[in-house]
Amino acid sequence: MLLAVDAGNTNVVFALVDGGEIKTRWRIASDPRRTADEYAVWLYQLLEIEGFTKADVDAVMIGTVVPRALHNLEVLASKYFGVEPMVAGRGRAGWPIQLDVDEPHSVGADRALNIIAAHAKYPGDIIIVDFGTATTFDVGDAGGAYKGGIIAPGINLSLDALVNAAAKLPRIAIAAPDGNMSVIGRTTESQMLVGIYWGYVAMIEGLLDRVKAQIAQPVKVIATGGLANLFDKHSDAFDAIEPDLTVQGLSLLHQRIANQT
Repeated sequence: MLLAVDAGNTNVVFALVDGGEIKTRWRIASDPRRTADEYAVWLYQLLEIEGFTKADVDAVMIGTVVPRALHNLEVLASKYFGVEPMVAGRGRAGWPIQLDVDEPHSVGADRALNIIAAHAKYPGDIIIVDFGTATTFDVGDAGGAYKGGIIAPGINLSLDALVNAAAKLPRIAIAAPDGNMSVIGRTTESQMLVGIYWGYVAMIEGLLDRVKAQIAQPVKVIATGGLANLFDKHSDAFDAIEPDLTVQGLSLLHQRIANQT
């Protein structure tokens, strides 16, 4: 089975994939100082809980936007799973799609992987909205090329900035408001929730409208990331929710390499 590793700024996701099917997945907080030994102790226990062993892993594919985390993840693969890891976007795991932007070397691995996975499932032009540490909007054309996108602060970053800069504002949980909730808040907490949640929905919908107008032809909007379902409750901006898009991209990249050997 493939051990797919999606190392982001907030979390590292490990997923066991067999024949393109995600069997199980685990998350751990991102920390570039975490050693391969620490990862191994944690992963071995989780594998055992799920009924797997390290022997079930015969390939490791890593996608990361945290360069400092890569070395320890590569050591994890070679030392504890006995396999030579592949790194998305490098060597034989180079991108099978065109990065049609001014600085292709700066495109995050997660964004290219999302385009690969979405294009395989949804024909035609696509926009992917990924709710992570940052919220990104990525545009892919019908031929599978990455055409560019938008980077905006993630909703948690926005809330952190607000709370940290305003001494009297409390920290609140981000949640979808009740359907009957007025957009005129009557407490500090409700006003913050309205501003953060509905302000974010307005940003998403407004940016999507502008991108769609520029594409000027039918386009599917796919949402991914941990908070995608939160916004889907009160917006019809998305045509599909794909929570595992990046892992699916890692799996497809691995399958492509396997088919070439």
